[in-house]
Amino acid sequence: MTYRILLFYKYVTLENADDFAKKHFEYCKELGIKGRIIIANEGINGTISGTVQKTEKYMDDIKKIPQFKDMDFKIDSYHKHAFPRLSVKFRKEIVTWKLSNKINPSKVTGIKLKPQEFYNFLLDKDVLILDGRNKYEYDIGHFRNAICANVQTTREFPEWIAKNLTMYKDKKIVTYCTGGIRCEKLTSYLIQKGFKKVYQLDGGIIKYGKDPVLKGKLFDGKCYVFDSRIAIPINQVENIVVGRCYHCKKPEDNYLNCRYDFCHKQHIVCKDCKIKYQSYCSLECKIKDEKNTKNKNKEQVII
Repeated sequence: MTYRILLFYKYVTLENADDFAKKHFEYCKELGIKGRIIIANEGINGTISGTVQKTEKYMDDIKKIPQFKDMDFKIDSYHKHAFPRLSVKFRKEIVTWKLSNKINPSKVTGIKLKPQEFYNFLLDKDVLILDGRNKYEYDIGHFRNAICANVQTTREFPEWIAKNLTMYKDKKIVTYCTGGIRCEKLTSYLIQKGFKKVYQLDGGIIKYGKDPVLKGKLFDGKCYVFDSRIAIPINQVENIVVGRCYHCKKPEDNYLNCRYDFCHKQHIVCKDCKIKYQSYCSLECKIKDEKNTKNKNKEQVII
């Protein structure tokens, strides 16, 4: 059976978003799709998986809602569900920035660039290309010569921008992210802070990689995704590995969660080190996990 993965978002004002989230969960549950959807007063953000028939119905149904009639879906084929369960949550934001001065991407954002336009900017040495994702996403793959913000969460961007970008307010700044949602909010923030020439890749890395002419050119490594695939290839012309094994530093693009339940650090690991370190990110985690296992076994014996 053929499945599909849908990536989508929309910044739009939603009244009674909390109630909408509850009803949408019941709808998705009845339809039989899985994935993660965040709903807030500022819009919707989701990645879901399901059969071709069910995902087609989801797209048809959601576009019947006036606020979502022009929803843009990025679609990937897959051989199974990409998520173990369904989660539909109401949150204060669909991308967490926690700003005291609110920004509204549905009204103000950077100029959106089609893949070919973005590609031309990549070739322009006078343009600053800013990766709008977290560092662990950048580490496994990014556009060539793009700047890594070195942040672990999106809400760290304001501080990083204040320290590193204020001197470039008159320079052309082009941002990108996985599907477009984060850089849309990022460009809105940059404009609010007085940056004059702000652009964003429309549809993000995913849409860029599907362009039949460019075929993902100038994207090195793999694109991190928030489902069971973890990372997917984008560049169909060159296969350049930019990730490095957490342990031995050899070129690698395979992410792994630390085996220790109380750590689960996500790190890039080569096949040899996965065996050598038994899927732990450190000797400390291995010792702690073994100690916990021994204590559990003792408790079972006592019981």
